[in-house]
Amino acid sequence: MAREPFTALAYASDDGALTVRDVPTRFETSRLILRRAKPDDAMLLFQGWAQDPEVTKYLVWKPHTRVEEAAAHIARSIAAWDAGAGYMYFLEDRETGALAGSIVARPGGHGVNLGYLLARPFWGRGFMREAVTIITAWWLAQPDVFRVWATCDTENLRSARVLEGAGFQFEGTLRRWDLHPNVAPEPRDALCYSRTR
Repeated sequence: MAREPFTALAYASDDGALTVRDVPTRFETSRLILRRAKPDDAMLLFQGWAQDPEVTKYLVWKPHTRVEEAAAHIARSIAAWDAGAGYMYFLEDRETGALAGSIVARPGGHGVNLGYLLARPFWGRGFMREAVTIITAWWLAQPDVFRVWATCDTENLRSARVLEGAGFQFEGTLRRWDLHPNVAPEPRDALCYSRTR
């Protein structure tokens, strides 16, 4: 069964310019609003997914035990945005306004690396595929970006399906690539996927 392509209904940035140096602060699709994180999102982040051991299982950080950890995570993300090192968006369900997860784009060289997570109540509904698709499309439209890529733990088949559903191609297995402390104390192998132009 063919999947419906997702297209942006709107792009927005603080001054209207759409360049790599001025990444949009907001994207909208038919079901999602992707927006820049704000400091007062800490409690929503903490309650929504940061303390959930199933959501954080394959991440590089352990589940949060205090809301202050979520606040510090947001502060680091805002600083990374301001430095041009990474652009984290929160995903809002357009229908309910609930925060569904986050996605980050980290530019480097001629490519952009993605990382993402989704709160459990939103699993299996195609939300992350939608977010990955729109973020990837924007970055690949930039003149100096030729590659968008992501990795996932070899056991994280949900994440692999997200990338495949968003049109990414499997490139190979990266040995001892990432430390996922919620699974094992040593670096683990990861599947690498990309889309290029």
